[in-house]
Amino acid sequence: MTKTEFILAGLLPVLTLSAKEAHKPNVLMICVDDMNGFGTKKEYPLCKTPYIDKLKSQGIIFSNAVANSPVCNPSRSSFFSGLLASTTGAYLNGSDGWNRADILKQIRCIPECFKDNGYTTFGVGKVFHNPMDENREKQMWDNFPYYQGGFGPFPEEAYWLGGSQFSSIKPWTGPDTDFPDVKNANSAIEFLNKEHDKPFYLYFGLWRPHTPYTAPKRFFDQYNEADFDFPNSYKPNDLDDVGFLGRMLVDSLKNYRNKPIAFEQLYKKFLYAYCANYSFADWNLGRVIEALDKSKYAKNTIVILYSDNGYHAGAKLRWEKATLWEAADNVPFIVRTPKTKQAESKATVSLVDIYPTLIEYCGLKKPQQQFDGHSFARLIKNPNAKWQYPGFSMYGVEYASIRTEQYRYIRYPDGVEELYDHTKDPFEFTNIAADPAMQNVKDELKKYIPKKWAPSTGGRLEVPRSMKDVMRPETPWDKVKPTS
Repeated sequence: MTKTEFILAGLLPVLTLSAKEAHKPNVLMICVDDMNGFGTKKEYPLCKTPYIDKLKSQGIIFSNAVANSPVCNPSRSSFFSGLLASTTGAYLNGSDGWNRADILKQIRCIPECFKDNGYTTFGVGKVFHNPMDENREKQMWDNFPYYQGGFGPFPEEAYWLGGSQFSSIKPWTGPDTDFPDVKNANSAIEFLNKEHDKPFYLYFGLWRPHTPYTAPKRFFDQYNEADFDFPNSYKPNDLDDVGFLGRMLVDSLKNYRNKPIAFEQLYKKFLYAYCANYSFADWNLGRVIEALDKSKYAKNTIVILYSDNGYHAGAKLRWEKATLWEAADNVPFIVRTPKTKQAESKATVSLVDIYPTLIEYCGLKKPQQQFDGHSFARLIKNPNAKWQYPGFSMYGVEYASIRTEQYRYIRYPDGVEELYDHTKDPFEFTNIAADPAMQNVKDELKKYIPKKWAPSTGGRLEVPRSMKDVMRPETPWDKVKPTS
């Protein structure tokens, strides 16, 4: 008899696992870092993602899903807590919300909730981004310490592609296990191959496709670098109708000026390297999902795949993230259950909705905190069901971005507005906020902006800049012309 059978037969009275608890759904939650829609939505057809393609064929892709914060640290604080940064004050990378925000110290985060409900909790890879109280982490994970590695491996020599090793590009010829993502995928696979007496919550966090752009050489070799050209989201002079505070968030390629390589060539090299790392992430997450599918747990496990934020890769003349536009705020988001069939939902679900959804789907006892998110469990049953909540993203106090199925509305602290109609303008090329005919649309979307914003817990902006850089009208981006 298995341990569960002993428990259910009453032969192990010390343990209190009920039959109902033993059959609760398992959860596999996979979070990638800095992944955009190149592969998941085929926004850049060269990008190869066979494992994500397979998952899409089995589940529901939420094509309008939203990250509530467009950078790692606050996004993770948000989706692990079910609370927006406007509630916690964790707006920026370096905000250290779990240690500085009183509310985050008091609430129960996702792994704690599953632990409270009798689950085995197993976490590997990139989780909270910044350290949490060690005693608290020991109590929430059954495998503490749970993570291996970091953003490496980094090339030993200094590369000319930027100001630090994070800017490097290098096909890696060492063993795959030089990469933390590989080690952590192996750990997750080992966990899935074991016998478990309780339902489990398994979290797998990948560092890729975040920089540095080092990946095993075979992922570079599957591409021809000469094939890479500007994506459809790139448009010269795209900032002409953007206000001062919006432009301040953009200059992510400052470190790459005046390098001994043509800017156009450099940009295409970045695209090549980003796609290689994207494919590397696809392979790692795919290995874990395949292990689940071969295990005894496949018929009772929900899989959720998402990114902590989007990634510009040239859209709005920016390379990285940390803005209020679609490129940084829209994220890959796929949900698969044993009963789901291939479908697409246009609902503007956001990452802060994951926590309440898992509570409803898994039948968990809700923690005491009041969530900012909403359960989308009904959308898992019916992807076409009505969803009345717009996606909300923010990157600092009163930096607000509201996304409905049709529109994105942005308002900055100085009151400057942007409005984009996604039915006509999916890449947000044309700001129509000044059109008098759009006033009613703006008035309606403004209602979703918080009336109160928690004081910031600190942190840093992602863009090194000076006022001179922001004010001058031309940048290397403006000088680059697409070749096709």
